Amino acid sequence: MKILTVLSKLIDYPSEDLYQHGTEIAELIVDDTHLNQQDKDGLLSFVEQRFCNSLLDWQADYDGLFERGRSLSLLIYEHIHGESRDRGQAMVNLLDQYRAAGLDIGVRELPDYIPLFLEFASTQGDQNAKGWLQDIAPILALLAVRLEKRQCNYQALFTALVSLSEMDVDLQPIREQVKDEKRDDTKKALDKVWEEEAVTFGGDAINGGCPTNTSKPSESQRRDQDVPIQFVDAASHLAGDNELRS
Repeated sequence: MKILTVLSKLIDYPSEDLYQHGTEIAELIVDDTHLNQQDKDGLLSFVEQRFCNSLLDWQADYDGLFERGRSLSLLIYEHIHGESRDRGQAMVNLLDQYRAAGLDIGVRELPDYIPLFLEFASTQGDQNAKGWLQDIAPILALLAVRLEKRQCNYQALFTALVSLSEMDVDLQPIREQVKDEKRDDTKKALDKVWEEEAVTFGGDAINGGCPTNTSKPSESQRRDQDVPIQFVDAASHLAGDNELRS
């Protein structure tokens, strides 16, 4: 599913290299056979607005959205497990799936980083890719709604991903859920986080111990060998992370 690679690049930090290929990206969106017309229109509007403005302005906007606070975190398991120990085991399991497909990630990326996850899913064949998207559809929908609330056109990217998953996700209850959420990217909110978080020292095998060699994953990984991303209460999740799909 080539469109997942396009969306991966658009959700990732906007680079100079990406900025030079706006026309090609728009053409890929127009020609894609998986997107519905409404999602195509939203994505083309995003591309037109972002690629016509300054790259520096785009980068600054990106930092303000995804690098401040946690509500728009692009780390999947931060929304599921928070800071619990379950998050570490879930990332180890996901990393094993990447390696089984022939992908080794660099030290700068965590395995649950959404652009990396999409790049992986794009190599797994259309049906498998759809299954991987269904695994994280609730998170994609939550991000779409939070971006919608901020009237941010990044919403179009996540809405398109929910559509591509073909998962029946009702956005209205999520809108009600986030309606009264307070922003966590204000100076006051960020200062409070710094006050509450403990300072730790030393290495971290999960967050900083990934290999540096990168290779393209193959489409040969079997869907029935993957470890599902499960959306359950953390207290009951300890045993679930190690289950393999039958």
